[in-house]
Amino acid sequence: MAADCVIRPERPGDRAAVFEVNRHAFGTTAEAKLVESLRPLADPLVSLVAETGGRVVGHALFTPVTVPGVEGYRQAMALGPLAVLPEFQRRGIGGRLIRAGLEACRALGQGAVFLLGAPAYYQRFGFRPAAARDLHYKGPELDPYFMVLELTPGCLAGCSGQVRYLPPFEEV
Repeated sequence: MAADCVIRPERPGDRAAVFEVNRHAFGTTAEAKLVESLRPLADPLVSLVAETGGRVVGHALFTPVTVPGVEGYRQAMALGPLAVLPEFQRRGIGGRLIRAGLEACRALGQGAVFLLGAPAYYQRFGFRPAAARDLHYKGPELDPYFMVLELTPGCLAGCSGQVRYLPPFEEV
């Protein structure tokens, strides 16, 4: 782990560095452009950076999603994208960003966080398949990768159906 790594909220002056972190981590500009398009739409928004040696080396974004339930729709958060520069990966920086982001979501009163990602990685943080709760994202082919973590136990009781992300996610 990078000993001097600091996790902090993104500041306006970090935007270019955040773009580059996402571009290099994913090898494309799609996720970097997604972050740019989500910032003005997301409320609430949790955007964290990992900084080491004065350099932004990681980024995590949490944005609202809509969850269908028997009593109408509920709001939760979604993690994504999560990016760490390739030369700083496998040092625990992504995990630190996730844990800090989950705490920030709790502080905002959010009851759950969803994500689309590698189960073997995210299960270590408590995420579980959302399909087991009859919650889905797009088609069934994504069910193995669509995961959820309840920050408030029982907050998703009575919820089922398709979780809706903000519109820019539909373009990725």
